[in-house]
Amino acid sequence: MKALLLCAGLGVRLRPVTNTVPKCLVPINAKPLLEYWLDSLSDAGITEFLINTHYLDNQVQEYVKNSIYKKNITLTYEKKLLNTGGTLLANQDFFDNSPFMLVHADNLSFCDFKAFIKSHLKRDKKCEMTMMLFESDTPSSCGIVKLDADGIVQEFYEKVQNPPSNLANGAVYICESSMLKFLENLDIKDIDFSNDVLPKFMGKIGTYLNDIYHRDVGTIESYALAQIECRKFILS
Repeated sequence: MKALLLCAGLGVRLRPVTNTVPKCLVPINAKPLLEYWLDSLSDAGITEFLINTHYLDNQVQEYVKNSIYKKNITLTYEKKLLNTGGTLLANQDFFDNSPFMLVHADNLSFCDFKAFIKSHLKRDKKCEMTMMLFESDTPSSCGIVKLDADGIVQEFYEKVQNPPSNLANGAVYICESSMLKFLENLDIKDIDFSNDVLPKFMGKIGTYLNDIYHRDVGTIESYALAQIECRKFILS
């Protein structure tokens, strides 16, 4: 299976840390965030990575050039940010009409990714993707889901006040190749995955609960928490 790691964002909420370093390379206990993803997904059997770049892309290029995973990484530079759907459409050929993992790599996640992949392979066949879930301590800042008895997403609430639960979208997905055809048929230039795609797939999104660790490191506060919380996983 191949994976797209989304790394092109500006990291505005994480300033001043991201004034001089792209968000995907911010250090967490002296290790770049992107490296956690490459390590974890490689261990789970992902063999090829597509990484999109934009902000401070020269630093990402330099990191990849010196990475042990460099032979497994393809970089794609976006002169103008394409948003998630646009990046997928611009790189359709990379996925070879096969299932792929889609990762917003500005999160820190420790997870049994092998089990995540297995859950997708065993999903209800009406589901065209599997979404990683986690229990959020700040649910109003997340996309919250409501599931049926089979764990299939029935409702989705994107960053609303007083959400119905704390079961949140981790912004990590395994998608069938049919997703690319759906994006093409939308005929929209700037496709936002949360607002333009997910609402159209209610009843067709399987889920996998990451009950180990997942945190958006997008703010100074959450970044500081991640530095502390991840130590037990590094030291264990």
